[in-house]
Amino acid sequence: MFAIGCGSAPPASSSESHAGHQVPPAPPEATSSIAVRIDDDPAPGPAPDGMVWIPGGTFWMGCEGCGMPDALPAHLVEVDGFWMDRAPVTNAEFQRFVAATGYVTVAERPLNAGDYPGVPKEMLVPGSAVFNPTAKPVPLDNHLQWWRYTPGASWKHPLGPGSGVRGKEDHPVVHVAFEDVSAYATWAGKRLPTEAEFEFAARGGLDRHLYPWGNDLTPQNKRVANTWQGQFPAADSGEDGYAGTSPVTAFPPNRFGLHDMGGNVWQWCADWYRPDYYGALAASSAVAQNPQGPADSFDPQEPGAAKRVLKGGSYLCTDQYCARYLVGSRGKSEVTSGASNLGFRLVRDARN
Repeated sequence: MFAIGCGSAPPASSSESHAGHQVPPAPPEATSSIAVRIDDDPAPGPAPDGMVWIPGGTFWMGCEGCGMPDALPAHLVEVDGFWMDRAPVTNAEFQRFVAATGYVTVAERPLNAGDYPGVPKEMLVPGSAVFNPTAKPVPLDNHLQWWRYTPGASWKHPLGPGSGVRGKEDHPVVHVAFEDVSAYATWAGKRLPTEAEFEFAARGGLDRHLYPWGNDLTPQNKRVANTWQGQFPAADSGEDGYAGTSPVTAFPPNRFGLHDMGGNVWQWCADWYRPDYYGALAASSAVAQNPQGPADSFDPQEPGAAKRVLKGGSYLCTDQYCARYLVGSRGKSEVTSGASNLGFRLVRDARN
């Protein structure tokens, strides 16, 4: 339940791959004539409110040299054009959905004792996973030291009872499980992006760069995304202006005009998660066209848990532990779980 995005251990070779913010080596296939192609297809009409046209194209998907085996190998992918939300769905937008439909999120629903055999009834209280900074630096081999199941935590109360979203209407909604996101998408007439669509859009036309904005984590010594600064998980110094979530347009957009494609909150994708999927996809075709993800989920760390892919990283990401603001990296979450750093954005097909 608590392995949101990064899992329970630092990425392999993180000190070498991320701390210096080096450009990963080009994939072996990069000697071919294909690097990255952005189609010149115009938008198929006026932009839907709050959305940006993402032209189709071909790109290298994945993250060679990042020390993340599930993001290997880098492989060529082609996607068609689509509309994408300019920013993650906000608290205000989710509130309008709830007001219109009466929807109750997974985190707010009573728990069924049959789903939790052996758990005392008094402990079956609705809630969600909330990040809690530790009192001092700790070894980073057990994420349960800083994640806590918090009764009463939900999108309305992101840090638990007594907290709220007043004054944070323009922050991303959090504590949304996959079912919640799917319900919102149906109401909005949109859908979740595939993992390939998200990464293509996040790259903004840049070829095999580290981040949605380029190869420098802090271009011109400026913080351009909401990530962790300071000693993780004890103290976020907030050098970027925020400790926790930030308004969804607080930082500059990428070249496609999209905000928060790296940092702030993890974002759900439609694809099931398998760590070996990229290898299977690369072996199946020279260029994968509009891949939809594997047919089912499997995570050897939790074989019984059904998980979907997450992208983008969050305000908790740092090269000390989880550098998954790297644009080619991947995250994962069990479908019934939300967390205080997990949100979403949606897309719409061109024909709609």
